[in-house]
Amino acid sequence: MASTYVNNLRLNEMGTGDASGTWGNTTNTNLELIGEALAFGTEAITTNADTHATVVADGASDAGRAMVLKYTGTLDSACTITISPNTIKRAQYIHNGTSGSQNIIISQGSGANVTIPAGYTKLVHLDGAGSGAAVVDALVTGLNMGGLSYPIADGSNGQFMTTNGSGVLSFGTVDLSTKANINSQTFTGTPAAPTANAGTNTTQLATTAFVKTAVDNADAFPQGTKMVFFQASAPTGWTQDTSNNDKALRIVSGQGGGTGGTHALSSPPSLAHTHTGAAHTHSTPNHTHGNTISVGAHTLTISQMPSHTHTDTGHYPNVNGGNNVAGGGFAGYYSNSFTSDATGGGGSHTHSVSGSVSSGGADNTGSAGGDATSSTTPTSFAPQYINVIVATKD
Repeated sequence: MASTYVNNLRLNEMGTGDASGTWGNTTNTNLELIGEALAFGTEAITTNADTHATVVADGASDAGRAMVLKYTGTLDSACTITISPNTIKRAQYIHNGTSGSQNIIISQGSGANVTIPAGYTKLVHLDGAGSGAAVVDALVTGLNMGGLSYPIADGSNGQFMTTNGSGVLSFGTVDLSTKANINSQTFTGTPAAPTANAGTNTTQLATTAFVKTAVDNADAFPQGTKMVFFQASAPTGWTQDTSNNDKALRIVSGQGGGTGGTHALSSPPSLAHTHTGAAHTHSTPNHTHGNTISVGAHTLTISQMPSHTHTDTGHYPNVNGGNNVAGGGFAGYYSNSFTSDATGGGGSHTHSVSGSVSSGGADNTGSAGGDATSSTTPTSFAPQYINVIVATKD
């Protein structure tokens, strides 16, 4: 009885009495072909071919027999691949490893076929129905793995895989116009972000809460910094320095921090002070003053005279019934007086003076008493001060 190859792996099925003395070799070949069927195979397609035939050889090695079959080559259009014989029935993973970004179409007969895009792998099964054989996508009705149910068809461009929370996956769409760009994004509204722990020093985004905490905890001035405050007491975090008191602040253009002066600002030196001198005497020559001075004469005018009157007293003849004396004349007299009118203006007048004064005579000595005191201008005022400088923050 002759050998046949009607099984799905095209192994040699020896008839009774066949391969006498060689059946061992045939059996070994069959075992090798079974191993090939469980392995990975590669088959090249002629460059830019539109059709290709994969024939699983009877009882001989063939890449088309492999469970995982990869097609290679360069295509410029879709290529239809027909797997024969059209009677084999099997499941097979087929990968489109061609270049040129073209589809391959897996067919077995006039029935349905499966299209595999470049770079994709599909699990198909061949129904082996002869001339009307069909190739079916084994996962077209869905795939369940690890408790997850995958979609049975591809989604649209730009979609992503999402879950309903119960293990069913599907394709979803995100409105990217409402999402932030990775590069140079400008946010609007009130965007929020997680707040990092205080002291975090990474490239993580800093929220306003993080910044406020950092500012509140920041020590803007190094320990030991000295500053001037116009307030009653030192602010929180500062200690008043009482080493300087009742002193002025002097702005200097050189190095700051120095001190100087002799008097407290509220205790200037007294204006009153004394000068003390030793007891001493003053000697002056004894002398006289001689002079030859003459005053010029001056005749007073009436206007210069004091106001005055004149009184006249006299005896007058009695001509009214007096006795005649012998020899003729008046026979007696009577006396009378009268005062003239006032005259004189009481005005001023001057006298000229001429001559000279001369001195001479012997020495004369006098003595002053003990120590004497007197007041004069105050001594200079040099208040104590602290040198400070004026600086502007960069």
